[in-house]
Amino acid sequence: MSVNARSGAEVGGAGYSDADAQRWFSEPPKRSGRTPFERDRARVVHSSALRRLGAKTQVLGPGSDDFVRTRLTHSLEVAQIGRELGKSLGCDPDVVDTACLSHDLGHPPFGHNGENALDLVAIDVGGFEGNAQTLRILTRLEPKTFTPEGVARGLNLTRASLDATTKYPWFTGEGPVGSDDRVTAKFGVYADDAEAFRWLREGAPSGVRCLEAQVMDLADDVSYSVHDVEDAIVLGRVDPGALGTDAAQEKVVNQVRDWYDPDVSDDALADALDRLIRLPCWVSGHDGARPALAALKDMTSQLIGRFCDAAGQATRGEYGTGRLVRFDASVVVPLDVVAEIAMLKGIAAAYVMAPREDEPVYHRQRVVLVDLVEAIYASAEAALEPTFLEDWRRAADDGARLRVVIDQVASLTDLSAYAWHARLCRTSR
Repeated sequence: MSVNARSGAEVGGAGYSDADAQRWFSEPPKRSGRTPFERDRARVVHSSALRRLGAKTQVLGPGSDDFVRTRLTHSLEVAQIGRELGKSLGCDPDVVDTACLSHDLGHPPFGHNGENALDLVAIDVGGFEGNAQTLRILTRLEPKTFTPEGVARGLNLTRASLDATTKYPWFTGEGPVGSDDRVTAKFGVYADDAEAFRWLREGAPSGVRCLEAQVMDLADDVSYSVHDVEDAIVLGRVDPGALGTDAAQEKVVNQVRDWYDPDVSDDALADALDRLIRLPCWVSGHDGARPALAALKDMTSQLIGRFCDAAGQATRGEYGTGRLVRFDASVVVPLDVVAEIAMLKGIAAAYVMAPREDEPVYHRQRVVLVDLVEAIYASAEAALEPTFLEDWRRAADDGARLRVVIDQVASLTDLSAYAWHARLCRTSR
């Protein structure tokens, strides 16, 4: 048995304290042989919220092509990357796995496009943020655990697992200040979920993400930066052999600066792209044949290994070889890796995501969600699903009722959002 240096408690040799393994609502284990963190992972795997990610947009919408990723396949890939990286540092792999599988549960239909639409209609009740919605799902909305008084506790995960899912451990307006002297717009909790948030952050340094959350965040960055480029190449949106020109380099650097603005210079970004396309594994073209698909898959695999190995070695170089959990360390990502990941994001953004912003379908998606919020709010008793109807009836005021409607709309998949719109909205804009 190992002793946790922060609390003196013993928890099965994993380096975690009794407080880390505590649940918001105390409940006995159902059967022996599983750790609390293994139970957490199982609860997420069997959740309806995770299943719905299979029909939610990643970059291209589900059904647009058999090859492209959904939020579910993306989450599975993030979990694989995060589990291995976290384990190499000493984190409990099930805690990291749970965080990675959960990290996109709060995303609404139509990806970030839908998130922006719901944020606008929710502006008077604290906005909409996918990460805050994830916490709401895990601690309130996903039907699993109730207190004897009938109060929902969501999946009732352990403190360590819940904290690991919290990418932005602060309320809106309380995040860190960026290089532009503005507070980050991202946040991880709505005001009316403060009770759960304060419980899961007991003993945590204010505004500091636990190590497992940092591993999840890096795994997410690595996964979508690499895999979005893979999808773009397969679908013919990007010619990987044409990225070495000055024009392509400038295009991608400008896109990175406009959308992501990492704390590295433009020259460092350009150098990063040059390093990437000179790697032996980088593909120069793609004809869709099986050998080309295999070469592309080898490239993605080697890039993932490149980034994770570099971060793992840098973190070990900073903190030593012992077990690292919770607030024992921070993930160290070398600046050249930061630049390379940013440029991969920039490739997908410049050639896939930015061009689609003006396409009619993306305007239509935003209209669908705004229309749905208005229609459901106007006829809630007839429109809401039973689980959300109960929340509506218990809501204390108009703002709380609007939040319930947004919870309902956010829970929909891309296809069900269109179906609900066709059923509830008689007119189109």
